[in-house]
This record gives sequence, structure tokens and C-alpha cells, in this order.
Amino acid sequence: MVFSTFLNTGVGHMKKLTIRETRQGLAQLEKILSQEGEVTITRRGEAIARVVQIGKQRPIPSHQDLRKKMRPMGKDSAKMIRQDRDGR
Repeated sequence: MVFSTFLNTGVGHMKKLTIRETRQGLAQLEKILSQEGEVTITRRGEAIARVVQIGKQRPIPSHQDLRKKMRPMGKDSAKMIRQDRDGR
């Protein structure tokens, strides 16, 4: 199988895989993407898709840090919501 050959030899120039090779080795696609960053999938020798590795996700900011940056409200939020609902 091409996936195992690719991974074992470490060939850096091979970025093209056929649909059959992609289906058979889908579980190993992540390893190839981490090495190459991009894979072109071909059908009958013509490129039909390009799979690229998504960049690293940003960490979710802390709500505590957000709350510290906000200035305090003059009223209790529960009271504001209750007043708004009563006014409808």
C-alpha cells in the first residue's frame, strides 16, 4: 500500500494519492498531512481534491480574564432581566 511505503521511506516529494489509496489508508492520512501539510487526491491521473492540514487551534480564552477586563455594572443582571420581562 502506498501509505505504508510513504510513511516508512519518508519520501518528502510524494504528495499525490489516488482515491483508492486514500480510502484504504484514511486512518494514516493524518500522519501524512503532519509530514507534508498538503495531499493531492487524483482520479485517473487528474487532480480532483487537495487536502490541507488545518492550522493549530487557538486556545479558548478564560472567562475569568474576560470578566476582569469588564467594568462592573450598576445593577444586578437578574433584576435587569426581570424588569425587562415584566415590561413586555
